[in-house]
Amino acid sequence: MARVIFVNRFYWPAETATGQLLTDLAEALVALGHEVTVITSRGGAAEPTEQRGVRIVRIRSTHASDLRLAGKALDWSTFLGASFWAMLRHVRRGDVLVALTDPPLLAIGAWLAARCRGARLVHWVQDIYPEIAIELAGQRWLACLRPLRNMAWRAADQCVTLGRDMAATLSRQRVPAQRISIIGNWPPAGVSPRTAGTDCREIWGLRGKFVVAYSGNLGRVHDLGVVADLAEALREDAAISLLVVGDGAQRESLQADIARRGLANVMFRPAQPRAQLAGSLATGDVHLVTLRDGCEHLVFPSKLYGIAAVGRPVLFIGPAQCEVARCVREHGLGCAVSRGQLDQAAAFVRALARDPAEREPYREAALAFASRHGLAEAARSWDRWLSARGAAPA
Repeated sequence: MARVIFVNRFYWPAETATGQLLTDLAEALVALGHEVTVITSRGGAAEPTEQRGVRIVRIRSTHASDLRLAGKALDWSTFLGASFWAMLRHVRRGDVLVALTDPPLLAIGAWLAARCRGARLVHWVQDIYPEIAIELAGQRWLACLRPLRNMAWRAADQCVTLGRDMAATLSRQRVPAQRISIIGNWPPAGVSPRTAGTDCREIWGLRGKFVVAYSGNLGRVHDLGVVADLAEALREDAAISLLVVGDGAQRESLQADIARRGLANVMFRPAQPRAQLAGSLATGDVHLVTLRDGCEHLVFPSKLYGIAAVGRPVLFIGPAQCEVARCVREHGLGCAVSRGQLDQAAAFVRALARDPAEREPYREAALAFASRHGLAEAARSWDRWLSARGAAPA
């Protein structure tokens, strides 16, 4: 079996998306017989250095992200430097070094470390930088980093990404097709249709309401203006409420927009701990997923898997031909519309609210989708590549 070293800024007990995904996969690979080490940041003084068979190497880096862009840049820079030296210390010839994308451009340092130590290199591409920053912040000068990033991608033994649109982005940068694999993410542990969500409904005062939920990161890749637009389209439907659960860069501006429009049918709640996520997701009768135009080839919203795991319909609002839209349509998960089709989106919500029988086909399709996209399937795909030491994951 392989000796695998993952590098990511977050790991257990952190509950960020990449931290949770990495924790799940690392522990699953240990259960399959691999020796797994994770190089990550130090969040607290008493954090353990081993958890469920995974060795954890915690390095010092700043945690100043409350300073927004400047703080994030500082956090990313200090982790990049510290992680590079940690990789040089812990990676040995023949190891498999797996770099995620938090912080952005970690691939470059991982490529250098793998080359110095004679390790196999895998890039687990959860987000595509610097394109995201260029698209969202207009920082065109960041394009100068692409050649180094592309060189790191092309030099890797494998690039694993989340879907066809993201894989196409790698292909456009001349990453060989045989070195690109698609392995999707999976629902959080403990999320299932057996979780009724009644506790959250009671606590949050949503008893008797039909709930349209947006759950997850309120980051800039998501078009959150549609939340307010949809709420306005549904404001006269007294039985329908919109629930926004999460934190992120757009939360304050979205709250301000809701208040400015006087929309009393929207409720905000903070991101929920992982132990309470199942109940929070189950509170929604239908879940809203959005993507900003231009970002569809750079990310894939993994919230789709958690929504499917609780058997809820999906309302996707975003680019009509992106992978998420195709997935919703092809698998019968719900309704996929573009930004200019809010009337159709509102009609879909009203139909589900009016007749519970309308939801049943979507529930069945969602559970079937979730059964095919679990952690076990993803871990087996990784295991096949690691065991073959050179064959691409299926």
